[in-house]
Amino acid sequence: MPNYRIIVDLSDRALYLLDGNTVTRSFPIAIGKMLTQTPSGEFTIVNKHPNPGGPYGAMWMGLSKPHYGIHGTNDPSSIGRAVSRGCIRLYNADVLELSRLVPIGTRVTIRP
Repeated sequence: MPNYRIIVDLSDRALYLLDGNTVTRSFPIAIGKMLTQTPSGEFTIVNKHPNPGGPYGAMWMGLSKPHYGIHGTNDPSSIGRAVSRGCIRLYNADVLELSRLVPIGTRVTIRP
């Protein structure tokens, strides 16, 4: 049984999926812009909503910090840039793959 956790590295603009202490996948991300920066800290995934639509793309995974989440995008050119309102954006195919792997309750560490 995998023991998944997520590390989001804001300076790398990457999301890492770990099983225990081993990185099993990494995904390029978009992060919050200067005025609405992505918060650092320890969170958990508290819900999942497929097809939220609009800027949230193919999947929304809400974090334990209200109004913040890991989600897809309707603007793939934004990936790799600091453009969001604080959320973590992935390509739709990547967020769908990630959401199939991680259960609600998965730990998410966001580091500068």
